[in-house]
Amino acid sequence: MKELITKSLDKIRPILQRDGGDVELVDVSNNGVVSVRMQGACGNCPGAMMTIKMIIEQRLKEEVPGVTEVIGV
Repeated sequence: MKELITKSLDKIRPILQRDGGDVELVDVSNNGVVSVRMQGACGNCPGAMMTIKMIIEQRLKEEVPGVTEVIGV
């Protein structure tokens, strides 16, 4: 599952990098909860949680079977 998540995050990275940010995969729990850390400009952005839920979580749920939620750490 981690490999599929990493590939999916690689597709999202260019969007984040255009704004000076990035995302790091921290962990994947047994129940499908993916923990990510926003980096760079995205790390301090007030819209980071929206990015996590509306872009990252949506994409991962569509592309990776078993992902139930994405949380920021």
